[in-house]
Amino acid sequence: MQISGNTIFIPGSTSGIGLALAIELQARGNTVIVGGRRAELLERIAAEHPGIDTVQIDTTYPAGIEAAAKEVLAKHPDLNVLVTMAGIMRVEDWHQPESFLASAESVITSNLLGPIRLIAAFIRHLRAQPDATIITVSSGLAFTPLKITPSYNAAKAAIHMLSESIRLQLADTSVKIVELVPPSVRTALLPGQEESEFAMPLDEFVAEVVALLEAQPDAKEIQVERVKFLRYGEARGDYDQVVATLNTSDPHGK
Repeated sequence: MQISGNTIFIPGSTSGIGLALAIELQARGNTVIVGGRRAELLERIAAEHPGIDTVQIDTTYPAGIEAAAKEVLAKHPDLNVLVTMAGIMRVEDWHQPESFLASAESVITSNLLGPIRLIAAFIRHLRAQPDATIITVSSGLAFTPLKITPSYNAAKAAIHMLSESIRLQLADTSVKIVELVPPSVRTALLPGQEESEFAMPLDEFVAEVVALLEAQPDAKEIQVERVKFLRYGEARGDYDQVVATLNTSDPHGK
């Protein structure tokens, strides 16, 4: 993916990593469309960041995704980058089903079905572009589990394998698949995570991500240095130690 000259849709980007990335990518010479559920946040973003377009979308509802896709493509027929940013993280206790089932289902719907439905809504258009990119968003927790967020870990592991698989299928098209693999970042994904010393400062994370995208236009995964501890534990042979460290150091690992 080239770092400038794109038209980029980022659903789930009214705060946190998504919004910070949208702002930085616009500054790099891209047309950026931010998507989110809450109209008041979209209005504020449009007012505070002239040039960023907005569209209301709830990625947990298939009909909402289809409607938003039609709106985005009508206004931006040159769209060539989709970032499947939307997702939630929930703490779960699996000792009793009544304490985790509803949460687990919502996490899977948002973090796995949402990206699948988004890709389905845009893939025909993206395949028709001379150069297109889908950026999926997994996590260091796709590779090392945080015990308090089982469904989030599972959904992100699925996103990793989904990215690997559709990259193979779409190798005969103009669409590249890039997997963004965040570590814990100081956002509101979990209560207290914005103040966590364990988490990476948001501005540092986004700056490193954009620098990697610029330096590695053909990268399959975008990994900041902090995530490699989680990403490669099994390959290094210290997986058990990484799991133990993650689950005793801080409750806000992403």
